[in-house]
Amino acid sequence: MATVISSITRQGTFEPFELQVSRGQIQGHRNVTVFGFNGDVDTSQVSVWPLQSLITFPSAALQMTVSSTSANDTAAGTGARTVVVQGLDANYNEVTETVTLNGQTAVTMTASLLRVNYAYVATAGSGNSAAGDIYIGTGTVTAGVPATTYNIIKFDYNGTTTGSYTVPAGYTAYVSQGLFSAGQSTGSSPVQGRLLTRGLNNIRRTAAVTTVNNSVADYVFEYPLEVSEKTTIEATAVGTANNNSVSSMFILLLVKEGP
Repeated sequence: MATVISSITRQGTFEPFELQVSRGQIQGHRNVTVFGFNGDVDTSQVSVWPLQSLITFPSAALQMTVSSTSANDTAAGTGARTVVVQGLDANYNEVTETVTLNGQTAVTMTASLLRVNYAYVATAGSGNSAAGDIYIGTGTVTAGVPATTYNIIKFDYNGTTTGSYTVPAGYTAYVSQGLFSAGQSTGSSPVQGRLLTRGLNNIRRTAAVTTVNNSVADYVFEYPLEVSEKTTIEATAVGTANNNSVSSMFILLLVKEGP
């Protein structure tokens, strides 16, 4: 068993609070960093995720399927073999499930989910990476793509790049920092980014808004933004011209509430 080196805090001297949280030394606290990327934002508002649309959520918990656009993403294939899905159930409690892929054929999950907060490739064959795009969704699957997508692992990223996170039941989230960047390979046009919250009424409320032009906006919340349980935090973007690449990032401190 590996030896855990004691921190200087345990020796009675100072260590930054953030590092103590990351090391699991502050009971009931943990950090979450949410990163999103959309490589093709045009003139309609979209979520900062790999698809050109706003993220939708099911109205009730569903057994979702996991599928790939590549036949090599399968149990004995050269691509991704298993994927870990981290989501929330009907009561917004955290659920983690490992799914063995079957190429373009949908594999139905055991758990029923309201949200998919994150997913990543856990094991892979000789390619050491997913060979296609891996979808988590519902409905008819065609060439690995479901009728409705709730999250996606784009080829070669091996983890979701979706700028959205729903706070689990029993926790309060505090947003300490947010980042939004946008650029074009040719030309120069403004892109508007928003940090939104969505409660149980599904209304998107703007918590912060910025405009960048081939640049980055970095916001540090001196007094962290409080986000209650079961609320979604989401980044969106809209351009004044087509073909913008957009990234978002926000850092959360999750605090367990109650006994």
